[in-house]
Amino acid sequence: MRINLYGLGYVGCVSAACLAKEGHDVLGIDIDAIKVNLINEGKSPVIERDLNKLIQAAIQAKKLKATIDEIRPAKLSIICVGTPSNDNGSLNLLYLKNVARQIAENIRESREFHTICVRSTVLPGTIENEIIPIIEKVSRKKVKKDFGICMNPEFLREGSSVEDYYHPPFSIIGEMDKKSGNLVASLYKHIKAPLIRTEIKIAEMVKYACNSFHALKICFANEIGNISKKLGMDSYEVMNIFCEDKKLNISNSYLRPGFAFGGSCLPKDLRALLYQAKENDLEIPVINSILSSNSKQIEYAFSIIKKIGKNRVGLLGLSFKPGTDDLRESPLVELAEKLIGKGYILSIYDREVSLAKIFGSNKKYIESVIPHLSSLMKNSIDEIFKESEIVVIANNYPGLKRNISKLSKDRVVIDLARIFTPKEAKHYTYEGISW
Repeated sequence: MRINLYGLGYVGCVSAACLAKEGHDVLGIDIDAIKVNLINEGKSPVIERDLNKLIQAAIQAKKLKATIDEIRPAKLSIICVGTPSNDNGSLNLLYLKNVARQIAENIRESREFHTICVRSTVLPGTIENEIIPIIEKVSRKKVKKDFGICMNPEFLREGSSVEDYYHPPFSIIGEMDKKSGNLVASLYKHIKAPLIRTEIKIAEMVKYACNSFHALKICFANEIGNISKKLGMDSYEVMNIFCEDKKLNISNSYLRPGFAFGGSCLPKDLRALLYQAKENDLEIPVINSILSSNSKQIEYAFSIIKKIGKNRVGLLGLSFKPGTDDLRESPLVELAEKLIGKGYILSIYDREVSLAKIFGSNKKYIESVIPHLSSLMKNSIDEIFKESEIVVIANNYPGLKRNISKLSKDRVVIDLARIFTPKEAKHYTYEGISW
């Protein structure tokens, strides 16, 4: 099947590569020439396990091509563009609306029924109230009669996106007509997971329910960890027992005390949901407290560093989680900014972050927060050890425990990633954030 896929960020790249692997003829479309050129060279523009070889294989098999402006007739258009936050927390739908207009212009003269599949995260009602009217006006066609539209939210975690694509908890399709739903469902015939077909609004809302709950679980575990530590208990033992309940507590994937959450999904989706609740005069105090609780965890990490009374800090990790180079809304970037603002001498090492590769929204974000980042970045963990009195472990890298063992006793280790158990930590001048 010929597919036009719009947006070559994490979701778009993974979707394009995996669809090409399944034999579909995929044209990836993006306004970023760097991403387009990298993909056409068989390289992934984002750091993601297994993605580079998938893209390389797809390019060699001539099943994947990237472009800025070369649009062709296709049976299906998939939209994976970003929906970032506006300053007030509402969703910025500019990219999504631009793509909707582009698709509408492309299908205006066609007599074939065309299906559009939205994978971008949007609030309930967005497709029906914002996107369909644009497509109908520009294309001069009617939904369900001349074109179909579905909502197919993604559940891909950065760092394990390819694995998640092939092994999702479920796949969900919000549809207005069965013909379009059947076409999108055919993309999942090789995926062994429940396939749920429902209304478009429900599919839109499920994504927000999932991300809000994931964010809530992280903050809940951190608060339990902080209380446990204060009372002299091992928070990991508390939460390990808690997670034995697979029937009611559901999952232990996020229930680990530690540092704050970040990235391009959870913070923005919480803000969007809060904004919509405010627009409807609804009070949702638990969800409203999540971002505040998350910020408190960053403040807590800073307070641990502050009480030590030393000035030279080495930060091992900057991206919002291991296995990715995504710096957007990383709590570690916020911690780094706070340390710099308070006069600390900061050195940073992140194995995944290469300044030469930072571009697009990642580049804009980091330039707005830490414009002189290049002067702080170091090339090795040993450089961090040499220059720092306090070593903050933010992301767990392979072999890091072995490297830490070389550290002299006069250096303080602050562990935000739980690479040591309390028993192992006795060998160091050590502080865990929630244990």
